[in-house]
Amino acid sequence: MKFIPYGKQSIDEKDIDAVVTVLKSDFLTQGPAITRFEKAISEYTGAKYCVVVANATAALHIAVKSLNIEIGMEGITSPNTFVASSNCLIYNGLKPVFADIEPDTYNINPNEIEKQITKKTKVIIPVHFAGRSCDMKNINEIAKKNNLFVIEDAAHAIGSNHEDGTKVGNCKYSDMTIFSFHPVKTITTGEGGAITTNNKDLYEKLILLRSHGITKDPDLLTQNTGPWYYEMQDLGFNYRMTDIQAALGLTQLSKLETFKKRRNEIIQKYNSGLANLNWLKIPKTDKSDLCFHLYVVQIDFEKIGKTRATVMDFLKSKNIGSQVHYIPVHTQPYYKKNYGYNWGDYPLAEDYYQKALSLPLYPNLLEQDIENIIKTVRSIT
Repeated sequence: MKFIPYGKQSIDEKDIDAVVTVLKSDFLTQGPAITRFEKAISEYTGAKYCVVVANATAALHIAVKSLNIEIGMEGITSPNTFVASSNCLIYNGLKPVFADIEPDTYNINPNEIEKQITKKTKVIIPVHFAGRSCDMKNINEIAKKNNLFVIEDAAHAIGSNHEDGTKVGNCKYSDMTIFSFHPVKTITTGEGGAITTNNKDLYEKLILLRSHGITKDPDLLTQNTGPWYYEMQDLGFNYRMTDIQAALGLTQLSKLETFKKRRNEIIQKYNSGLANLNWLKIPKTDKSDLCFHLYVVQIDFEKIGKTRATVMDFLKSKNIGSQVHYIPVHTQPYYKKNYGYNWGDYPLAEDYYQKALSLPLYPNLLEQDIENIIKTVRSIT
C-alpha cells in the first residue's frame, strides 16, 4: 500500500500544460501571467486589489511593513498558528502579543484580544485556522473601537466564507488578507502567496515593497531622465512570484470549487466514520461553506493509554501520515528567551495542542484510502 501523506498537491495535465506554455514563452517572471493571476484572485474574492508574492511569509512581512507602524509597538495574533504569523511582527520591529483561542473553533477569541490591547497595540492578525474564518465582524468592531489595523492570515482559508456568506479575502473586515499557495494548501503555486486589499495606497505600497522598493512608474518618479530610469523609493525586498508559478496558480484557482467540494465530502465521511468515540473529538464543521485545509481531531491520549508519538508511529506503520498543527508559538525557545513567554500563558491553546492530530486531507484521496484511515484510527485503542 502506498504511503498516504497528511496533505499534498493535486496536479493534472491542465496544470502541467499551463506551466509548459510559460516555459516556452518570452517571460518566465514579471510577465503577463502575474497580472492575470492577480486579477483572477481579486475577482474570486471580491477584493479590489491583489499582489502576489514569493510565499505567504513574504506576504505577511510586507503587509505589516506597509502599515508604517512605529518600531516598539505591539501586534496581537493567535498562539495556535505557524510561527510566520507572529514572526512578521518581529521582522518589523514590533512586539508579538498573543490572545488565547476558542475551545471549539481553535481560532483566536475576540474577548481575549480585547484583554491584550494596550496603548502600544497597533495591529491584529487573526488566523483562520484549518480554513474556518475567525469571528471577523467582532474583531473588526474591536479594531475600529481601538483604531487598530487588521491583517487576516488566511493561509488556510482560500475558498472559505465568512459568517455573512462573503468570501474570505474580500477585506470587508480588514485592511489586508494574505493567502498561502504552499503544496499542502488548497491550491498551490509550488511556493507562493498573495495579499488582497481594498486600499489603493496600501496596494501601491505593496507593489513597491515586493520588488526592492523600486518603481519605474512615470507617475511615481520624482524625476524621469530616460526610458532606463528607475527609483528606489523604499527599502523593499525580492519577494516576486514567477510567471511559472502564476500560470500554475491560475489553473489551480479554476479548480478551487471542485477541490472544496471534494474536501468537504472527505470530511463528512471522516465525521461519520469517527463519530461516537469517547476518546476522540471531531472538528467543528457546522458551517457548510468552508474550505477546510486541515482535518484536526482531538484525541484523549491519557484515556487510551498511549502517547501521541506512539499513535503517529502506529499510523505510519500502516502507511498513513499524520501531523500536529501547531506547537503553540509562545512556547518556542526564541519566544521564551526574547519575550518571556512560557507554558501556562495561554492554557486553551496549550490544551488543544496536547490533543491535536491532523489526518490526511486532500482531493486525490481514494475512497479505499478514506475507509482504511477511518478503520485504522478506530483501531488505535
